[in-house]
Amino acid sequence: MDIQALGAKYHDYLIEMRRWFHANPEVSCEEFNTSARIKEELDKMGIAWRPCGLKTGVMATIEGGKPGKRIMLREDIDALTVNEETGLEYASKNPGVMHACGHDCHIAILLAVAGMLNEIKDELCGTVVLAFQPAEENAKGALGMMQEGLLDGVDVCFGMHVWSDIPSGKISVRDGAAMASADQFIIDIEGVSGHGATPHLCADVVPMTSAIIQSLQTVVSREIDPTETAVLTVGTIQAGTRWNVIAGKAQITGTTRCFSNAVRDQFPEAIERIASQTAAAYRGSVKCQYNGMVPPTINDAKFAALVRSSAKKVLGEDALYDYPLTMGGEDFGYYQQKIPGVMVLFGVGNPACDAVHPQHSCYFKVDEDALIKGAMTHVQIVRDFLNG
Repeated sequence: MDIQALGAKYHDYLIEMRRWFHANPEVSCEEFNTSARIKEELDKMGIAWRPCGLKTGVMATIEGGKPGKRIMLREDIDALTVNEETGLEYASKNPGVMHACGHDCHIAILLAVAGMLNEIKDELCGTVVLAFQPAEENAKGALGMMQEGLLDGVDVCFGMHVWSDIPSGKISVRDGAAMASADQFIIDIEGVSGHGATPHLCADVVPMTSAIIQSLQTVVSREIDPTETAVLTVGTIQAGTRWNVIAGKAQITGTTRCFSNAVRDQFPEAIERIASQTAAAYRGSVKCQYNGMVPPTINDAKFAALVRSSAKKVLGEDALYDYPLTMGGEDFGYYQQKIPGVMVLFGVGNPACDAVHPQHSCYFKVDEDALIKGAMTHVQIVRDFLNG
């Protein structure tokens, strides 16, 4: 059976699965019902699976008819703490939790891929590993699956993320950097509190914190090579308890983003130095914590070329879309530190079905009819890699 015929066969199944997962979202590390349904569907198909990663991860394996290489397809399964306001008939049944980033689409796509590949497994020269990965949103899932042997013997990995800013059915496949690192910093600032009328007897953390925030902006503008792209953002500020009391403690949190591991390595020292020395100038002190969450997503150029070729076979010669670098992060980058891999962005934007809202929006929607094309692209990539 050719891929177009397989796509037609699994189109309705994919949408049915997507709507079930959309209505029943679960947050990172708590995807128990999601995981159970994935296993149930794999059992119906007669596909072998085993638990893999953080209690909810699932690794399925499809052995081809002949020996050969081993390719891993990964899709994430967790939702976000967003209260859905789409009004869809299959909207989230869990208040405050929503598949607002499209991971419900990813699960359904990979299940459809599982069914399609299982039907043509005898023609494949090698093995396909299907990774239903939990906890992408808190950056724990990839590491959890790797610790439990997901990448053992795998030659190459492939991931796809639906993307609202790309027209439906188009695909963006970049060489090299595709998505940014995403790290977190926490700075606890300490001064001396006291009466608002006697600032000379205190060390006020409010101006201290303001000065630290302003000075941190010079990391990107004056310490990072201007030919590199980087972001340092302060996201929260907490200080003070009362209008006439000088605050003695404060905390700021934020994130850094970049596309280079060398640039990423600069941030911890620069943040610590600037924060501590600025606080000292105001008679205060700091404690800095830097949490490395995900590395940059860096695509293998050779495999990216294969993916572009495969996508054209399924989606047409005009399938490729030149989407710019995004500062969004993905823990898929952890896999790419170990083996060659490619993360692509697949377009689901379509004004005709109100699929115009950005990822993480409470109104996020997708063009469901395009999803089967993403699944078919997965299958073509597997065929071309294992049998090419």
